[in-house]
Amino acid sequence: MGPPVILAALFLFSFLPGRGNAAALCRNEGNTHLWISPRLPTNNRPLRILVTSRGVNPDNRITIISKRNGVATAVKGLQQEGLPHALDAPIERLAIGRYRILVGDPDSPMACAELNVQGRSAGAENHKIETYWPTLKDWDADHEDLYSAWVERLFDAPADEELGFRPLAEALRDPKRNALFDHLGLGEDAPNNRRALKAAPDCADLPYFLRAYFAWKMGLPFGMRQCDRGTPLRAPRCEGLATNADPIHATTPLDAFAQFSRLLANTAHSGSIRTALADENTDFYPIGLDREALRPGAVFADPYGHVLVAARWVPQKDGRPGLLFAVDGQPDASITRKRFWEGNFLYANNLASAGAGWKWYRPIIRSTNTPSAPLPHFSMVQSKLDADAFYARMGKLVNPAGMDAHTAYDETLNALHEQLQARVRSVDNGEQYMNANHDPVVEMPEGPRIFETMGPWEDYATPSRDLRLLIAMAVLENLPRRVVQHPELFQLKGQAPAEVARAVEARHRKQIVGRFIDYTRSDGSSFRLSVADILARKEALQVAYNPNACVELRWGAMPGSPEASPCRRHMPEAQRKKMAEYRKWFAEARRPPRP
Repeated sequence: MGPPVILAALFLFSFLPGRGNAAALCRNEGNTHLWISPRLPTNNRPLRILVTSRGVNPDNRITIISKRNGVATAVKGLQQEGLPHALDAPIERLAIGRYRILVGDPDSPMACAELNVQGRSAGAENHKIETYWPTLKDWDADHEDLYSAWVERLFDAPADEELGFRPLAEALRDPKRNALFDHLGLGEDAPNNRRALKAAPDCADLPYFLRAYFAWKMGLPFGMRQCDRGTPLRAPRCEGLATNADPIHATTPLDAFAQFSRLLANTAHSGSIRTALADENTDFYPIGLDREALRPGAVFADPYGHVLVAARWVPQKDGRPGLLFAVDGQPDASITRKRFWEGNFLYANNLASAGAGWKWYRPIIRSTNTPSAPLPHFSMVQSKLDADAFYARMGKLVNPAGMDAHTAYDETLNALHEQLQARVRSVDNGEQYMNANHDPVVEMPEGPRIFETMGPWEDYATPSRDLRLLIAMAVLENLPRRVVQHPELFQLKGQAPAEVARAVEARHRKQIVGRFIDYTRSDGSSFRLSVADILARKEALQVAYNPNACVELRWGAMPGSPEASPCRRHMPEAQRKKMAEYRKWFAEARRPPRP
C-alpha cells in the first residue's frame, strides 16, 4: 500500500486546443479532461489515466514523456462507448520523476497533463479531522462526467453476461473495475486490509452510497435529507440537511467515512427518492427522457419503493437491439445488473403517494451547504406521461430504429429469465439463513409493511420481487397485444400488426417450454422448471414470498406432489391466513398504499 493520504481529490487537467501546443503548459479549457489516480502517485504503485469528454470520443492513444530524458512511452486506453465519452488506461508503474501525458496525436493532443511521481516514502498530508471529509471543490460538469464514467466502468460487463456482487464491496475492491481504487492511499479498498470499507448498501442506499463514495474520493460536497415515507394522499417530504461538512469525532479519514456510511444507512430509504417531481426540498430532481440526461448514475424510483441506478447503454446497431442496463440492491446486500423493461422498471404518474421516474442528484454548494442551481437536464416531462406513453418513449430511446417483433419478444423473454435467475439466488439466500439458524420462525409484518420492514423478513422474504415478477410475466404474455397497440415501436416489414401479433403468440408458445431455471430443493437436489411451468404457477406465486415456507412451496410446487416431497418446513397458520388476505394485491399486481 502507498502512504496514507488525507485529502480526497484528483489532479484535473484539460483540453489543449490547436496544433503545436504539446510543448505548452497544460491548461484547464474545453470539454475534454484528463484525470490521474491515485492523488499522490508513487513509484511503487500502479496509477490510472482517465479521460472524459462531452465532445468526441477520446483517441485511445496515450503518450507518456519523461521530462528528465525525453523518452516517450506509448500506451492504449480502453474506450467506453457511452455518454459522456471516456477512456481508461491503467499504468503498471512509473519511475520517480516528472512526466507529460498526452492523449491522441502528440503533436496536437486533445488532452494533456503534467504528472509528478514521487518515491514510496512520500509523506502524508495531515490535517485535523473535524468533518466527515474536507470539501475541496464544487461539483461541475466535468466531475459529473467523471462520475458517470466511473459508474459505467464499475458495473461494466458484456451484454450477454450475468453480473452481480454480494456485497458492493466486491466491485469496489476490484482495481480493474474501480477506477478510484485506493485513490486516497488509505488502503480503503484493499481486500487484505481489515479496516477497508465494508460497503454493503441495499436498494435505497445504493445511489446514495455510490454518490457519497465518489464525493469522498474527490473532495466534493455531499448531503442528504431526513425524509418521511409519505401517505396514501401525498408523496414523501424532507427536511434538514446532513452533509460531509458536519462536525465529527474520528481518529482517521477512513473511520470518518465509515461513520458517514452508517449515518447514510440510517437516513436514506425509498421515500427519500420517491419525493414529488415538483418538490424542491429533495435530494433528487426529475430529468428529461433523452440520452444525454439518462447517463450512467441516473436514478430510477418506481412508485412502490424500488430504486435502480443506470449503468450502461448498449447502442442499437448491426441488427442487434439496444439495451439500457441498471443496477439495484437487495436487502440481502446483493447487487445485480438488470436491463430496462417494464418488468424491472415500474412506472406510474397517477399516484399521489409517489413521484416516480428518472432523477438526478441535487448538487450541494460547498460554501453554504445548500442545494445549488441550475439543475442540468431538469425536466417535468415525466409528469405528463402515463405509463403507456412512458414505456413507448423509453422504447424509442433504447431502440430508435424500432425492433423486429420477434427480436423484441426474445429480449423480453431474456429479461424475464434474468428476473427468475435473480429470484433463484434470493430464495437460496433465504434458505441458507434458515438452515444456518435451525429454521427459526421469521416474524411477518402486518398489512402493507410486508413490503417495507427491518430484520430477517426484509432480508429474506420476497414480496416486492414477486410482485415485480408477476408484472413481468404479464408483460411477456401481453407483448402480442402491444404490437397492435404500438406498431410504431416495431419493424413490421409490411405486415399488418395483427398478423405479426399472431406470429409472436406462436413464438411464445414454443419458446417458453425451452427456457429453464434450476433451484435447489430442501434435500439438496436440483429441480428444473421451464418458463412455461412458472407461468402456469402464477396463482401459487402470489403467496410464495414467505421464507418460513420450504423452498419447494416458494417455487409454487403443488403440496403432496413428487416435487414437494422433500418439503419439511411450513409457515405458521396465522401467517398463512394473512397471506390469503393479502393475495389480492398480487393478483391485481398493485401495491397497497402505505398506512
